[in-house]
Order: sequence, then C-alpha cells, then structure tokens
Amino acid sequence: MGMKKSDKRETDAGISKSKAKREARKKQVQKAKRDAGIARVVGYVVTAVIVIGIVLLLGKQLYLMAIRTTPGTDYSAGLADDGRIANADLAGMLDLVDYKNISVPADEVAATEEEVESEIATTLESYKELSTDEQLVIADGDEVNIDFVGTVDGVEFDGGSSEGAGYDLTIGSGSFVDDFEQQLIGHKPGEEVSVEVTLPADYEEELAGKDAVFAVTVNGINVTPELTDAFVAENLADAEEVSTAAEYRAKVEDDIYQQHFQEYLKTYVVDHSTVKTYPKKYVKATKSLLKNADNNSEMKAAEEIAYEKELTQRAQEQVKEAMVWQAVFDDAGLAFDAEAYYNEQAEMMGEDYAKRYGAGYLAQGELKQMAIDYLIGLYQ
Repeated sequence: MGMKKSDKRETDAGISKSKAKREARKKQVQKAKRDAGIARVVGYVVTAVIVIGIVLLLGKQLYLMAIRTTPGTDYSAGLADDGRIANADLAGMLDLVDYKNISVPADEVAATEEEVESEIATTLESYKELSTDEQLVIADGDEVNIDFVGTVDGVEFDGGSSEGAGYDLTIGSGSFVDDFEQQLIGHKPGEEVSVEVTLPADYEEELAGKDAVFAVTVNGINVTPELTDAFVAENLADAEEVSTAAEYRAKVEDDIYQQHFQEYLKTYVVDHSTVKTYPKKYVKATKSLLKNADNNSEMKAAEEIAYEKELTQRAQEQVKEAMVWQAVFDDAGLAFDAEAYYNEQAEMMGEDYAKRYGAGYLAQGELKQMAIDYLIGLYQ
C-alpha cells in the first residue's frame, strides 16, 4: 500500500530537518575554518609588523651608532703644527673665488645714521657723571643715585637699606616695588624724600603685603654730556685724533664704514668659494668640538638624527672657512714661524693656555688673521 499523504509529509519533514542540521553543521565547520585561517593571517601580519618594527628600531639604533659624534676637546685635532689642515690638498678640494677683484657696493657698506648715533650715544654714556646741581629735576627715564632706609611700623628691615653705599636707579625701570620710582619724579639732588609703598605679596613672609616707608636721600642725577666741540677737545682729541664734534662724527661714520667694508670682503670670499670635497677627518674633529661645546643632554632617536645632520652642516661651514683662509694664505705666498708663534703665545697667555689649544689651533688662528689682513690690504 502506498503512504498516506500525512505520513509522507512527516517523513519529508524529518528528512528536511536532518538535512538542515547537516547543512548548518557544515556551515559551522566552514566558518570555523575561515575564522582559523583569518586568525592565522592576522597573526602573521601582527608578527610581521612586530618583526619589521624591531628591525627598524635596531636599524635606527645601528644607524645612530654609526653617525653619533663623540664629544672632544682636542682643538688641534686634524691640524698640522703649522696651522694647516692635515693631509689636505686644497688645490683639488676647493675652488677659491677671485678674491683680488671684488666689487664692493657702496650702499651695502655705508654707515647708517642710526648706527652713527648709537655709537656716539655709547661714547657719551661712558662719560656720564653724577651731578649734584640742585637746579636739576628728576624726570622719567633719568638715572639717579640715591640712598635709602626702609621701615615697617617704624622698624628697619633686612634688605631695605642701601647701607649708605649709593644706588643707581633708572626712573621707570620697575626695579623697585610699587610706585617707588614715580614718587621721586619732580625732586632734586640733595632732597630728602619719604616714599610710601606696599610691599608685594611675594616679599619675605613676615613682611609680605605690609606698608613700608623709605627715607630716601637723592644724591644726584647721572648726566650724560652732549657732543660738543668742548667735550671733544677735553675727552676725545688725543685718543681719536679729532678736534671738533663734526670731525668726531665723521670719524665714527668712517669707522663703521670700514667695519662693514671688511665684513663684506670676508663674507664674499667665503660665500663665493666652492668646496668640492671636505677633509673628512677634520670635519669629524670639528664636529667633536662643536658637540662638546653644545653639551646636549640625551635626545630621542629622531631628535638625535636631526641634530647630527645639523651638527655636520655647522662643522662643514666652519671647515669651509678654514679651507678658504688657508687657500688665500698659500695663494698670497704668506709665511710665519709657527713654532715661534706658539712660544710667544705660551709666554704671553701662559703655558696652560698654549697646551690646552695646541700648536695647530694657535697657528691656524694666526694663519687666518694674516690671510684676512692681506685681503683687506688689497682694497685699502
């Protein structure tokens, strides 16, 4: 007999459920395999990243070890005793500019009015004197000389007195507390002034914020002289070889012009000469000196790499300058007794000084100066 439809449906349902379970199980197994595969790939990637990171870190550390400069104090390292760079044939390492035919633009080396006035002001300032003229009146910006005694509740306190030694104070500088300085404006030399202030909150603990009274004696006002013929005749005639204010002003202008002119020549010769090859040992020695002078603390790797590059650049600039002046010295056929110069420096500056810098360094300084003097002499 055939199955009933109801029986067939039940059988089909049973088969369908069993098949569904098998399919679900199959999918679970496949998913587990996929997940395991993905996990392995991720693991490989993570491992690779870690390995690459370690390699990069080790590589960076190895690179740093290779380029890291050791600080040094041997000033004559890389130099011969005559001041020249040791074992360096500059003829093949440097293209020296035609230093005998430089055109100097007048507008670039002329003294400016501001420079002249500043130099004159500095000179006059060095001749300022304390005036006790009672007709003078203290104004903002004046430099006065005072004595003072400070009290709180009628009792003197430590640090509140000039001890009678006199104190130079520029009005408006803010050197003293509160409006101490402003209360002196309008007073004259010889006057006694009572100055009332409130001590600041960060003053000594027992006095902080308290009212204080300073008994001030105005000793005088420091007066800067004016540039006049009389002043020049009295103070500058012999030293500067001038007799009038106009002559002194002209001399100041010419002195500044000469400074600019010489700096232009020196800078031009160095900037327009070209280094083809640097003397490696001398660059390394120069880097050691520069790093010792920098006295840098520990840095991160990236910072240290950047620092070493900057250090190399600085050293090369310094070495280029040494190469240029040595080339000028040799091209001009200049000469000096390096041993005698060393002995002269040892006698004048002391044996410790000479030993500290060494024969090469001292001779190089003389060599450079002679080359510069020769260059300047070509244009005077």
